[in-house]
Amino acid sequence: MEVFSEYQGQVFAAFWTTIQLTVLSAVGALIIGTVLAAMRLAPVPMLNWMGTAYVNVVRNTPLTLIILFCSFGLSQTLGITLADPSSPTSIADSNFRLAALGLTVYTASFVCETVRSGVNTVPLGQAEAARSLGLSFGQNLRIVLLPQAFRAVVIPLGSVLIALTKNTTIASAIGVAEAALLMKEMIENTAALLAVGTIFAVGFLILTLPLGLFFGWLGKRAAVAR
Repeated sequence: MEVFSEYQGQVFAAFWTTIQLTVLSAVGALIIGTVLAAMRLAPVPMLNWMGTAYVNVVRNTPLTLIILFCSFGLSQTLGITLADPSSPTSIADSNFRLAALGLTVYTASFVCETVRSGVNTVPLGQAEAARSLGLSFGQNLRIVLLPQAFRAVVIPLGSVLIALTKNTTIASAIGVAEAALLMKEMIENTAALLAVGTIFAVGFLILTLPLGLFFGWLGKRAAVAR
């Protein structure tokens, strides 16, 4: 395919940026989402309220709006750039990191609900037994609840990761040089809509299909017998 041959290096570079965005955002979302789930399960009303408010607000806010807020609100209004201003690539670096921040914040709300649903699958008697042994809420969560919860929600977490991979295309709204931005430029330059669309559809299929198969296999291996 002539179009792919002409843009081959740029296509690989764009998808590498997409992979980096996905990995960084996934790690951040897993950490923040787990903390949020703990807040929603904690026996402290204020923590419950804060966790619930975060999930309800962020999950019902368009991702594009969150990404644009990170760019215009944090970077241009508040001056938070997340990059060295003296660097020749400071703008590109800042946009990439702000996009990763926005994706992390957004995806964390879905991770939170996924983990919380996993905790709800753990029999209540196990938590009560842990409390009777003198374990604190934190110890109960760390030793008894979360290990079983994560095993129960491997497949749903895989679905969240796949959705995150596709959501990285929103980063093009602030000029991050990932797959969607390059696709737009290639269509404008070549007018080969079908060819360019096929290239990027296959690219995302290569990224997401193995993830789905892997998490499906992992979920079966990690399933908790009831």
